[in-house]
Amino acid sequence: MREACKGGRGMFATVLYKIGYVWAADIFCKKFLGAFAIREALFALSLFSSQVLAGIVDRQYPALHIFLVFGGHLMFLGLALLLFGGSKGEKALAVSLFLAAVTLAENFCMSFFSCLALAWLHTWRGILSPVLDGWGTNLMCGASLAIGILAAFWAAGRALPAFHGKAGRYHAVVAVPLFAAVGVMDVANWGAANGILVRSGGNLGPYYDQLFGHAEIGILAAMSMFGAGFYVFGMGRICLEQEKASRYASQVAAYKMLEEQRSQSERLRHDMKNHVIALQSLLEQEEWQKMGGYLEDMAESAGFGDNGELTGDRVVDALLSQKRNLAEARGIAWECDVQIPRQCGLNEFDVCVLFGNLLDNAVEACGRLQEQEGHGDAGCFIHIQANAVKKCFLLEIKNSACMGEGFKVGRSAKGNPGRHGIGLLNVRDVVGKYHGAMELESQDGMFTVSILLPFQDHT
Repeated sequence: MREACKGGRGMFATVLYKIGYVWAADIFCKKFLGAFAIREALFALSLFSSQVLAGIVDRQYPALHIFLVFGGHLMFLGLALLLFGGSKGEKALAVSLFLAAVTLAENFCMSFFSCLALAWLHTWRGILSPVLDGWGTNLMCGASLAIGILAAFWAAGRALPAFHGKAGRYHAVVAVPLFAAVGVMDVANWGAANGILVRSGGNLGPYYDQLFGHAEIGILAAMSMFGAGFYVFGMGRICLEQEKASRYASQVAAYKMLEEQRSQSERLRHDMKNHVIALQSLLEQEEWQKMGGYLEDMAESAGFGDNGELTGDRVVDALLSQKRNLAEARGIAWECDVQIPRQCGLNEFDVCVLFGNLLDNAVEACGRLQEQEGHGDAGCFIHIQANAVKKCFLLEIKNSACMGEGFKVGRSAKGNPGRHGIGLLNVRDVVGKYHGAMELESQDGMFTVSILLPFQDHT
């Protein structure tokens, strides 16, 4: 509620207030969007200058206040679009999220503090018509802004996974209502400052007029905060579930493809008697070339590959063989020792979800490591081990990984962390389905995923 601060603020308090706001806006945008140091400095200097200029004009022409406020928001958006990275939609969403968090939280806190201060002056100091002014108002303004900034960074930490990896339309859909909430709050503040909102008509006096006005702004800010929060995080959750469903559907398609490969192999085995008779006839006639072609046709029809994995499950064998070929084509050392006991009771599709997602992540991690300048192919590896331990199925995958700056266990290092964390979420879903446990560990350039699933009792 900056109108409440305006009358009592000195020049020094005003400058500190604007410095804090610009600093927070710069850090917030850099967290979401990224920028070169020179552009970041230019953004901070330009935004601060526009804020100071707007303050000077506001003091000379108070009637222009609401237009200056909207102009400040547009300047903020324009500078972000011009100087920060990311798509236009991402920039608009970052600016709207910061403005909404700071404006709504700041207004709520300022209204709350003002109500407390008015009640204290009226009740304990005995002032019939108290007026908020002076250093106390400046202090409340500073505290409200600090809480608003903290609210913005709190929201940023939780909105970041849902922010990246979305289409431009998603950012616009989320940003527009946030800008609208900020605009409504600005108009409400302007109305309260000009006596448009709740007034008693002189029946209760200035004290209650101020109290009702501040309370109304506080209630509006609180309702807007809850609405904006549910909307932003709800939209993020909906998009996340859609991404998971899409990823799951692609895994179902891959599973069906593997089933078809297994079916082809079964049909080949069923016809093996006839194939043996044909091959024996070619052998007796010494038709070596025809015999070789016949064998090649058999291998192609069955989808055989060299050194196929033998895990006890043909579908998992086909999946591991596919991932091994992908890894070896990229020069990644492959070591696999997997045995899937029949008594484990795990659904075949769920096992493929585990192996498929974890091995995709491992191959991509090795690929990023290979892309580092001067690293080459040497040293990249994927080690897979899975077997029965007592009455549990233990799966452990180790792979080379880049442990550079910004690496965090369990968080994607790819450009769109909100999108590319879906595979690990699907793995967690499977682990939770079987009441198992998963542990992630990174040490000495090696990333390890360990999963323990109890055997399922179907008796």
